[in-house]
Amino acid sequence: MKKITLLILSVFIHIYAQNIPYTYLLDQEKQLMKTSSTSPVQLGNSITDIVVAGDTVILGTGKGLSISYDRGENWYNFYGHPDFGTESISAVAYKNGYIWVATAHSVERDQQILPEGSGLRYSSDGGKTWNKISQPVDHKDSNKVIYGINVLNALPITTTISNITYDIGLTSDAIWITSFAGGLRKSTDLGKTWQRVVLPPDYLDTIKPTESYNFTLSPTSGNLGYENNLNHRVFSIYVQDDSTIFVGTANGINKSTDGGKSWIKYTKQNQTNHISGNFVVAISGTKYQGKDYIYAATWKAEDLTEEYGISISSDGGSNWFISNKGVRIHNFGFYNKYAYAAGSTGLFRSDNYGLDWVKAPTIVDSLTRQRILTSTFYSVNTQDNLIWAGSNEGLARTYETGFPWSAPWRVYLAYVPVRNRNETYVYPNPFDPEGDILKIKYTTNGQDEKVTIRIFDFGMNLVKTIIQNAPRSGAIDQRIQQTEFWNGKDEFGNIVSNGVYFYSVQIGNDEPIWGKILVIR
Repeated sequence: MKKITLLILSVFIHIYAQNIPYTYLLDQEKQLMKTSSTSPVQLGNSITDIVVAGDTVILGTGKGLSISYDRGENWYNFYGHPDFGTESISAVAYKNGYIWVATAHSVERDQQILPEGSGLRYSSDGGKTWNKISQPVDHKDSNKVIYGINVLNALPITTTISNITYDIGLTSDAIWITSFAGGLRKSTDLGKTWQRVVLPPDYLDTIKPTESYNFTLSPTSGNLGYENNLNHRVFSIYVQDDSTIFVGTANGINKSTDGGKSWIKYTKQNQTNHISGNFVVAISGTKYQGKDYIYAATWKAEDLTEEYGISISSDGGSNWFISNKGVRIHNFGFYNKYAYAAGSTGLFRSDNYGLDWVKAPTIVDSLTRQRILTSTFYSVNTQDNLIWAGSNEGLARTYETGFPWSAPWRVYLAYVPVRNRNETYVYPNPFDPEGDILKIKYTTNGQDEKVTIRIFDFGMNLVKTIIQNAPRSGAIDQRIQQTEFWNGKDEFGNIVSNGVYFYSVQIGNDEPIWGKILVIR
């Protein structure tokens, strides 16, 4: 199985959506203006989680929490907020007026970069005020857990390293969190205390609290020499209702129909119509025409016969069919009969219950011409017929028309604002064409203009014309600031050599404005 260090700051996040009264949220918006920064876009371009509630959109990003109360027209950003600091967001959930957020960061230990959980935050007033909770850890002597008639040995998790909350599930009486090291835990007192939830060990497919067992609750053997249970490494959760809960681990899908007491496990190996792989990084569901559908992002774990893919069940997990084989999926969203999947190789849509998937083409903003060039999408969710998609390079929005990816797109890219049309900058700078795309930032100051951008070498020889007399809109929305892209190639398709390059941006009939690019491969 892949090392867990590859999961830093987690893209394995499930999406929850409920309804908050819009008038209530507008009241909170007025209060938030006093405590958080506002901008026309979110602050982070790596969008790991999207939650929708009425007209509200909540984003978990690598640069903190962002909330829009008006379907993306304005954003309130909590990066640098006293209750959030500079933490990244690893999970977001909403239910019955409560917003729950998990935070995390990365640390260096023994020349390794490792994820570290830094706790949770929750708000009961739409984000106006927040309560902070430390990342749950165990006392070093907490080596027993009661499960029904059993007293089981349990490995105490005393560290926050690799103890990062990847997903949050909410029932009417509890909050549930998932973690590689911390396993599955729940709290019934708003995070004041936490209870470890017992899942089957790797070698058992079912457990009941009325049966006798002698296994250990342990994701690794630890210093105590306990069992090494992949099924106690937990990454995803889907709460279908207060009784029915699905949990994804490194050893399959676990289902409880009695609120987390008894469990049955589904793996690649223990069913005829099985899931594609046992590493379950996301699990979600939808109800359409009275029927429940479960969608799981199932990855290859340790068995060489396992595959990446989407595993779907319409009978509660008794049988699964596999689609989109070979694709690593991170998350799901649903609208009526349509399903959407965010993956490492693109954004996908299905209109036949997951049997077939259509990949979205390159996303281009119909107004600003800004683009999402990456193929890595971490999150997707719907807001009525609106579709929100989060990538590792920005946020995008479109809507469902009944035809695959046929509606216009809006693109939201985080940026440092350009103050006027006489200024420009590029990023990243220095720029490595083999690992990134150069972004060229400028503004037309709220006017519709034709724009030309060219790249020159140090000798002022033309290397590449990026755009020429291209129409760029600004009159419709004066907050728009344009972004163009350069892949580091010349007019003949060759990647340029290391060195200093210059670029010019000519807006309308203005004199060109100039900037410098340092290319380092």
